[in-house]
Amino acid sequence: MPHSPTRRRAVIFLMLTALLWSSSGLFVKLIAWQPLSILSARSMISSLVFLVYLRRWPFPVNRWQVAAALCYVGAQLFFITATKLTTAANAIFLQYTAPLYVILLGYWLLGERPQRADWIWMPVILVGLVLFFGDRLSLTGMYGNIVAIISGVALAGTMVCMRGPKIGHPANAILLGNFISVLIGLPALARETWTLANVGSILYLGVFQIGLSFVLYTIAIQHVPALEATLILTLEPVLNPVWVFLVLGETPGRLALMGGLIVLGAIVARGISGARAGVAKASTPEPG
Repeated sequence: MPHSPTRRRAVIFLMLTALLWSSSGLFVKLIAWQPLSILSARSMISSLVFLVYLRRWPFPVNRWQVAAALCYVGAQLFFITATKLTTAANAIFLQYTAPLYVILLGYWLLGERPQRADWIWMPVILVGLVLFFGDRLSLTGMYGNIVAIISGVALAGTMVCMRGPKIGHPANAILLGNFISVLIGLPALARETWTLANVGSILYLGVFQIGLSFVLYTIAIQHVPALEATLILTLEPVLNPVWVFLVLGETPGRLALMGGLIVLGAIVARGISGARAGVAKASTPEPG
């Protein structure tokens, strides 16, 4: 992996990242294991990938790294659980409501005041979120939606803690989160049935879907503007339910699909307005 990729290569890396991330829903549904077992086994493999990439242990750690790692564990575990309980589309779209909680947690933990655009797009995301519960859900599907929302909150916590003071390299927190995931899921993993299909799926999830994707992401994000990165990575929630539909024939409800489109549209619009505000601020001469 080159240390200074060109911008074009960084864009390709981000597209590959989104593609790999989008495959999680399909493989989580294909593996006949409990969520804790999937989390533990996948993290065990991806930890090795991260150690090879970082070439060092993620120690010593500070409280922001620990907080980010714990939130990362929660985001992963709740997303896997939600994918098992509800449709892949519902799980990924509801997790993508994370920006709504980033605004609230950023203000609470870091003192970051919401921008004007945030007050516009927060209610829009909220409307999209409510639509998911307008479909005729089974009790299990309802629980899955709730767990998916919790996954979004945990993901927001990860993102906010990653911006904390003295956080260091973000990969350190992710690696620490993987270590924690391995430990908490080991008892469940020991009771699972190890078939060739399960092992193959876990190896793919650990090496490529989590391990390689985050390596590509940490390299690429340094060379691509935030807006462009946001737009490219929205390929993940778009493609995630597509793979599940093509292989398993699973389709989201009409209202859920509408809600997902509203959530993604609000995220993209918020990214564009935020980028424009940043450009305008940067072009304003500082008083000298």
